[in-house]
Amino acid sequence: MDKKSIGFIGTGVMGKSMVRHLMKGGHDLYVYNRTKRKAEDLLKEGARWCDSVVKLAESVDVVITIVGYPHDVEEVYLGDDGIINHAKAGTYIIDMTTSKPNLAKHLFEEGEKRNLHTLDAPVSGGDIGARDANLTIMVGGVEEAFIEMKQIFELMGSNIRLQGPAGAGQFTKMANQIAIAGTMMGVSEAMAYAKKAGLDQEQVLASIETGAAGSFTMSKLAPRMIKGDFAPGFYMKHFIKDMTIAIDSAEEMGLKTPGLVVAKRLYQELAEKGEGDSGTQALYKYYMENG
Repeated sequence: MDKKSIGFIGTGVMGKSMVRHLMKGGHDLYVYNRTKRKAEDLLKEGARWCDSVVKLAESVDVVITIVGYPHDVEEVYLGDDGIINHAKAGTYIIDMTTSKPNLAKHLFEEGEKRNLHTLDAPVSGGDIGARDANLTIMVGGVEEAFIEMKQIFELMGSNIRLQGPAGAGQFTKMANQIAIAGTMMGVSEAMAYAKKAGLDQEQVLASIETGAAGSFTMSKLAPRMIKGDFAPGFYMKHFIKDMTIAIDSAEEMGLKTPGLVVAKRLYQELAEKGEGDSGTQALYKYYMENG
């Protein structure tokens, strides 16, 4: 692939590592955040700062966003000073935020009116996957645009699949989050159970993580639970947002998700106690505090 100019909005826990991989791949990176301070280390490493979304959108061949909430996506794409109104015709725009499937479809439709190639491409893997360029990337959109951008995706992830038309990436991410919600409850309960039983949690983990109970959550996040490390690889508050989107979209399809509803309630209780900026593995605290 020829070297591209890439604009990146959202250099947070995951975005910062993603920008570094894109720069290592030889692309020119332009970055924008509401707070410039969050991008200062990237600027020292060669990224270029843009003072506004407008300036960034007008300057690049590809725009990538990974922001917090659907309303942030709407603002950065659809506002008067948004990406869709200011990107050059032919620009590829890729939203990697976990957001609403219907919003992804709307962005695609608005992008088409201006000859923009729009993909929804949410990711899974958290801070570790972003750091190691090992993210799972779930893409919705037109196949030709996916093929054109695949080499860029490959700089950030290893499991990259086109799931279908616009919105399909977000629907796939919701399936992912539903699975994680149930798994996180199971792993947290298991580690709390082992603790209450007087067992060595690390020994228990060594036994069960390679069997039928094995999962990313078990191998990567259970050790953090045991050590009392609740720093965010993925913020609890953002997971609550994702579960809300998944519940709403499931209800629109007439599907009941009782496990997901329980998981959201437990996380919401923790967030109300000030844990919203903790990592998702802090669900373990619920069981230890209510045992």
